[in-house]
Amino acid sequence: MADEVILQDFWSSMFGMRCRIALAEKGVKYEYKEEDLRKKSDLLLQMNPIHKKIPVLVHNGRLVCESLVILQYNDETWPGKCSLLPSDPYQRAQARFCADYVDKKFSDLGRKICTTKGEEQEVAKKELIDSVKLLEGELGDKPFFGGEKLGFVDLAIVPFYTYFLAYETCGNFSIEVECPNFIAWTKRCLEIESVSKSLADPQKVYGFVLHLKKANGTE
Repeated sequence: MADEVILQDFWSSMFGMRCRIALAEKGVKYEYKEEDLRKKSDLLLQMNPIHKKIPVLVHNGRLVCESLVILQYNDETWPGKCSLLPSDPYQRAQARFCADYVDKKFSDLGRKICTTKGEEQEVAKKELIDSVKLLEGELGDKPFFGGEKLGFVDLAIVPFYTYFLAYETCGNFSIEVECPNFIAWTKRCLEIESVSKSLADPQKVYGFVLHLKKANGTE
């Protein structure tokens, strides 16, 4: 009996993009269900009653919530084609730590850059650049954070690239000028089909961010 796999998601969610890349990397066929985040469906509320957020993975009726948890579940459930997490326990722990660091920094800082002005925006820009430079140091001379091939940390970080145009335009700065090695890494990732086909168009994301700014009165 074939697996029944459903991904409840939203097109511009960087957290959902992680899951799409992971499923593509594993060659898992799944049904994609787009969620209207302005009016959350009963299905989503049933799937994730605690956080009421996407993405949610449904595998043969069993629910898995939170994108990093979904990535780990994906890696353990479909181990055959490739491994996203390192085999070494210490390296696995470091990968999880790095992904958690990104979650605690990028999304909140990006929101501040897009919705604030003046000193608050400048502080957020500096902190974002500092965070990206820290990741550049972690990447070092490796092609990918996972070494010679795409891995868990790469999947956790690269979807944020789709929001960089919005961050840069709203904040009037350039991440590539400040962190060229990091942007070179994103371009290597985009050469991989599972990544390029799973990420949203940055121009479309920027338009969505402008729509949200207007709707929330933060233009």
